[in-house]
Amino acid sequence: MEALPSTVPTRQESLAYLPSFPLPSQPAPPSASVLYLQGLDQALIEAEIVDPSQVRKLTMGQERDSLGLSFKTRQRLAQLGISELFAVQTALLPFLLPSSPFSSGLYLPHGPPRDVCVSAPTGSGKTLAYVLPILEVLSSRIVTRLRALVVLPTRDLVSQVRETFDVVCKGRGLKIGIATGQHSFAQEQAQLVGESSHRLEGGQSKVDILICTPGRLMDHLHGTPNFTLQHLRFLIIDEADRLVTQTFQDWLAQVLAATQPSPIPPTPMSHRRYRKSHSMTHYLLHGSHSLVLFRRLERTSKKRRNHHARSSCSPATLTRDPSKIAALNLRNTKYFVVGDEGQIRGGDGVDGVVGEAFAFPESLKEHMIVCDTVRKPLMLLYLIHVHFVVFKLSEANLGAGGKPQPVVAHAYSSDLSGGERKAILEKFRNADIGILVCSDLISRGIDISHVSHVVSYDSPLDMRKYVHRVGRTARAGRAGDAWSLVEEQEARYFKQMLSGANHLNQVTKMKVSEKILVPFMSHYNFALGQLKEVYGRQP
Repeated sequence: MEALPSTVPTRQESLAYLPSFPLPSQPAPPSASVLYLQGLDQALIEAEIVDPSQVRKLTMGQERDSLGLSFKTRQRLAQLGISELFAVQTALLPFLLPSSPFSSGLYLPHGPPRDVCVSAPTGSGKTLAYVLPILEVLSSRIVTRLRALVVLPTRDLVSQVRETFDVVCKGRGLKIGIATGQHSFAQEQAQLVGESSHRLEGGQSKVDILICTPGRLMDHLHGTPNFTLQHLRFLIIDEADRLVTQTFQDWLAQVLAATQPSPIPPTPMSHRRYRKSHSMTHYLLHGSHSLVLFRRLERTSKKRRNHHARSSCSPATLTRDPSKIAALNLRNTKYFVVGDEGQIRGGDGVDGVVGEAFAFPESLKEHMIVCDTVRKPLMLLYLIHVHFVVFKLSEANLGAGGKPQPVVAHAYSSDLSGGERKAILEKFRNADIGILVCSDLISRGIDISHVSHVVSYDSPLDMRKYVHRVGRTARAGRAGDAWSLVEEQEARYFKQMLSGANHLNQVTKMKVSEKILVPFMSHYNFALGQLKEVYGRQP
């Protein structure tokens, strides 16, 4: 039996024996071999890095240029003021469009197609990168069938992409539809398939291109007679990193299964019909081409020839989670990452690609201001009056008497109806609204080209949210500034988040002294008094 100590240790001496736990740290990135053993696609490790400065001038001479664009398409782009294509477009178009000028790739697809996954900065032109191939391939269609499906996470994004298709495809005869649940189910059914009392083996369609949300797509897949995906040529999953986390009705697996062509039993009549129209025979046997990451499906059987579909997905952030990549069910995938190769590849040469490949526009300037909580509204007031370009005196915002016009601010949130949100965005695009106060709802994919400044009033919880927030500015090569108001207790975490993405050096820390804020104090206090009065009247 051990002897007891002669003296009882004091409280301070007892606390001295407590262990000191180390601070949490970011683990080292896994090696390429470890990732491969975990099931990560080797093609992702070997992704093609595209220089963001790579642009291509559009030429108007020959019938089809080296990118595969027809004269009609280039002429339409010129009418829209587009004289050059960005990096993501110049990389994808030669890969997606048929190499032969004599084949559109619609009725006579040659060779097994490959799926494509693209990670590029927001505002870099990913939407146009899949709109143009769809236009080129489907413009040769004879019979209207649903051959291109674009899936997006929100109604607002559906409306935005619809506008792009409408503008670019004008005059080409393609029919474009949307399905978001904004209209009644019966109305959407009439627009997509029309009215028919008979169920047709190959279905029917009144649209060539459908842009939709996953939930509404499932509604039509299960509840609309003659709605079919068996003729798909393109399946686009835009914002794929977000959509693969939506497991509503296991929508992705059901969509991929629905692209299978329905069996057509041979009959004497069908044989006679095939002999009369060989091109239609080819069309029936080659039913599908889809884009999830630009993807094509290949199936073979003794009774049916190859059936192809191509898919494409285009996230601004590229995940390294093997389970999420596997959920896309990609085949022979080609990965493109737009960004600086030195920043993307690190460590063992694959960290930036197989890790979180965050892409930022080159024309973006990023700033952070550390302040206490009570001063954040004052900091916002300072930024509005001193730094925001939209509030500088110019002919655009001076009234007839030479006085500055009042700045109009408006809130934008999911509490508003779809029509109200659309009207607000239209006013903001037309500069009738100067400040848009919104949540992260608008930070995914919404394209408003003239936004010069974005403020993160509250720090983003993770790097993905940060990327999509700052990506609302500096779009399509334009200059833009992103500001983050970081509370003092959040500063350490915010810097660690940026450092973990190798992005800390790209964000400038800005100090604002009390002296600079003095001129704004009277306005700030007046606004606080009005706010108190408004809330004081509420029951």
